[in-house]
Amino acid sequence: MTLLPLHAFADNYIWVMHDERQAWAVDPGDAQVVLDYLKLHELVLVGILITHHHLDHTGGVETLRLHTGAAVYGPFLESIPEPAQRLREGDRLEVLGQQLVVIEVPGHTAGHIAYYIDEMAGSPVLFCGDTLFSGGCGRLFEGTPAQMLASLDKLARLPPQTEVCCAHEYTLSNLRFAQTVEPTNHALAHYRQQCELLRANGQPTVPSRLGLELQVNPFLRSRHAAVRAAVAGRMADAVDDVSVFAALREWKNNFQ
Repeated sequence: MTLLPLHAFADNYIWVMHDERQAWAVDPGDAQVVLDYLKLHELVLVGILITHHHLDHTGGVETLRLHTGAAVYGPFLESIPEPAQRLREGDRLEVLGQQLVVIEVPGHTAGHIAYYIDEMAGSPVLFCGDTLFSGGCGRLFEGTPAQMLASLDKLARLPPQTEVCCAHEYTLSNLRFAQTVEPTNHALAHYRQQCELLRANGQPTVPSRLGLELQVNPFLRSRHAAVRAAVAGRMADAVDDVSVFAALREWKNNFQ
């Protein structure tokens, strides 16, 4: 089984998994990137997974379906290219011989979903779209802070060895913010150095590992004392879990 991110637009990743014959694509905003890869490796696209409705995740779906006949799967509650099989929490799907489970993670959008496979080439894999990034999380365009916090809590309970396959190369900017929040986090400083080296060599920083994200990602660490203290220094009335998370997300929104 092969899993890799295809670069699209300025900073998107389209995840492709294949078994040397058949392939699936996750959030194909750009059809041509996928078609070129399929042609180069003589693969047949049989399925498309969509995490949410934003155009940079769905813009290539119609063209890919036209050229390949691939089946499309996506969130039950969102407007996505039809025809599509709609999926909800706990739904299961067989992908290249592996069982995929749907996890509802509202916050970035109202009906955002993620896809979890408990083993692919020896590791669990999470396709989380724009909910969880390495070092960060998605903006709240349609959901609430409470929803996003609950969604991240749900993902945080997955095995620590889970590969986090997010949809954007935002890692370095996220880690700059994370170090502003937790300047004495040594794991974070080390991870930032690793990611800077990867980017300097033109390599992606993802997939990350969930266990690492729990050490470095402030949005998964919003209940930790150091993060709460940093937020309190900017917004003294942020005292409960949701208000602290909301203040942290607002801080990141305005971070330069």
